[in-house]
Order: sequence, then structure tokens, then C-alpha cells
Amino acid sequence: MKNNEAGLSAWGLTMMALGTVVGGSFFLGSAIAIRASGPAVIIAYLLGGGLVYLILFALSEMTVADADPGSFRTFAEREFGPLVGFIVGWVYWTGLVLAMSSEATAVALFLRVWFPKISVSLLGMLIIIGITLLNLLGAERLSKLESGLAAIKLLAIVGFIVIAFVLVTGVIPDMAAIGIGQLKNEPLFPRGISGIAGSMLIVMFTYAGFEIIGLAASETPDPDHTVPRAITYTVLGLVGLYTVAIALLLPLISTEELTEEVSPFVAALQAKGINWAAGIMNIVLVTAILSTMLAATFGLGRMIRSLADEGYAPVWVKDKTDVPYRGIIFSGVAMLLALGMSFILPKKVYLFLISSGGFSLLFTYLIILATHYKFRKCEGCPPRGNCQLIGYPYTSWIAIILLIAIIGSMPLIKGQGLGLIAGLSLVAFYSLCYFISKHKKNNT
Repeated sequence: MKNNEAGLSAWGLTMMALGTVVGGSFFLGSAIAIRASGPAVIIAYLLGGGLVYLILFALSEMTVADADPGSFRTFAEREFGPLVGFIVGWVYWTGLVLAMSSEATAVALFLRVWFPKISVSLLGMLIIIGITLLNLLGAERLSKLESGLAAIKLLAIVGFIVIAFVLVTGVIPDMAAIGIGQLKNEPLFPRGISGIAGSMLIVMFTYAGFEIIGLAASETPDPDHTVPRAITYTVLGLVGLYTVAIALLLPLISTEELTEEVSPFVAALQAKGINWAAGIMNIVLVTAILSTMLAATFGLGRMIRSLADEGYAPVWVKDKTDVPYRGIIFSGVAMLLALGMSFILPKKVYLFLISSGGFSLLFTYLIILATHYKFRKCEGCPPRGNCQLIGYPYTSWIAIILLIAIIGSMPLIKGQGLGLIAGLSLVAFYSLCYFISKHKKNNT
């Protein structure tokens, strides 16, 4: 596929990444992380941001060397062989399809408040179809739409920061400052180190999706400069906004009052009687999830095309145009099927399937780091000298050990043990698929 001079800029690529990352997992799911570790959740967000930094710059070095549309899947195959390339591609794609079908259900539940006569299943279907059709517009047009949606989410976080700052500091005349507020009654480490460890999985989910930078790199006119700049903007923007927003939220509401059913930002504003802002935050939550689905479907289409190009997916998915129309439609149909399963299968069976989504992302990040370690060991710096990863190889090993620890801690967190079993089952299933397909090829 050719690079287009009118392709994604560093800003467009950044907004695409932020569109994927800043979603329901932060606006809604961060409540779980805050409850798990209390005020120490700030440390977890900083650690998560540092880990994202290492993973992204590891991916950046390989992308600068070759902006292949298959990104980390292609790089893994070159370093570890076709089996790993096959598994990581399909595990990532499947996990993201299941996760996005779940997000469609979440949006449908929120929208049903405004459209009570339409069933959740029909609303979910319409959302997936709409997201799929929008992705057929191509990277440049999608980038503009995604930039707008991402801007709404970022402005919402900035808006919350401003309101919370006013409440905490009392900078407006005749307004009493809350000060440290609820933090007076909160121990810094309510559950010790185990609390931080328990929140890391959820924190990493709130950062999940940044790998879209690698998948979109082939559609930038100058990846050598565009990708590193986009990574810097993404990491600084995410870590800065996340940590400041959480730090200002903590004085407003007790961590014990937070639940996974209500956004902690909405709950904090309601606790202070600012219901109009809480209502706006609920609208932003819908926008955030739709934006995440748009950007994720963009990545799904590119990943399935990469698999098809290597003969790892049905031949009719192959598409030589700049926009992978068939891959996008294929992924959209898969999300519709996954949505259907959520209403047909018993709840426990579907929960088992959907739990693999989180594992799939962590597994992908582990493969990215392992691939980069071998890439640098064998190839040295990328051709144009863009060695971006600080402290290699020590930082590589630190990041790999941290990811293994996060994956290994999944059974210690209520509800996440199933995710580890489901994820490992997915790896085993695709390993079997690879050997069966290889056997068939050898016999034909």
C-alpha cells in the first residue's frame, strides 16, 4: 500500500490514538482502580504511563524501520516465526472484536434512556453498522471525525479539572475551598502494595488502545518523524490528564462511595450538587465509547488485512486498496456476531469469552516488547538511527517483567481470573488452528 502525502499527520495520529485510549474504561472503569488502591491510584497511573511510554517507543523503533500496515503482528512474525505472527494477530483481533461488541452494548444501554422504545439488541446492531460504515470513509476523513470526537472527550476531562480545581481551591470569591476534603479520612495506602498491584490491570485497560499508532503508521507520509512525535504527544497528554483529573477527584468523594455502575466523575460532581455538569459527563461517556469503537475498528480492518496478506485469513478478505474495505466489513460482521452471542449464550459462557479481551491486549504488549528486544539485539538501531527507547535493554526487561506480573496477578483480582483462563484458551485455540491449517497446506 502506498503512503499518501495527504495521510495522517502527527496530530491526526495522536487524536486517533487518544480516540482509542480515552474511553469508557477511564470515564467509567477508573472507579474500580480507585477503590482497589485508594489515593495511591495516582502511583498506579504514573507506573502505567511509564509502561505505555516504553511499549510505544519500542513499537516506534520498529515502525520507523518499516511502517508495515501489519505493525506488531508483522514484526513478531519476522523475529519469532509464522506461529507467533499468526497467534498474536488473531488473539488481538478477536479480543478487540469481543471488547467492542461489549462497548456497543454499553452504549445501547446509555442511549436507551433517550430511545426507550428501541431494544438494546437493535440499538447495538445499529451502532456497530454505523461505526463500520464510517470506517469505510478512509483514514484521512476518519481522522478528522475522530479528532472532533477525541476533542470532546479531552475537553470534558479538562472541564472536570477546571470545576474540580475551583471546588478544591475556592479561587472564586465567596466560595469555600474544599481543600483536601475526603482525603482527610483516606489512608494513602489502604491496601498496601497489593492495592496498587490490584489496580494495575484496570489502569492498563484505561491506557489500552495506544498501539493503534503502529497500525496507522503506514498511512502517514513521514513515519520517521510523525510516529515519534505522535507518541510523545500521546503519552504526555494521557499521563498528564489522567493523573491531574484523578488527583482532583479524590478530595471530592470518598473512594468507598464509588461503584462501577456510575462514572466516578459524575458521582463526584453529583456529590457536590453540580447535577448539570454530571448530565453533560453522561453524554460525554457515550461519545467516548463511540469514539473508541471508531478507532478500534480502524485497527481491526488493518490487522485482518495483514493476516489475509500472509494467507492466515480467508482469501476473500484480501484487499489491495488504500482502505481495507473487506477487512473492515469482515470485522464489523464479527462484532455483530459477538453482539448476538451476548444475547443468545448463557451469561457465564459469554463472560468467559469477553474476559479474554483484557488478556489479549496485555499479551499483545508483551509480544511487542519481546519482539523489540530481539529486533534491537539482531538489527541494532533502525536504519535512520532512531533509537528512541531509553535504557535498552534494561528498560525492556523491566517492562516485560512488569507485564508478566500484571498478567500473573489476574487471578488475585475478583472477576479477572476468568480473563486469564479465557485468554490462555484463546492462545491455545489459535495455536491449534495454525497447526491444522499448516497440515492442510502440506497435504495439498
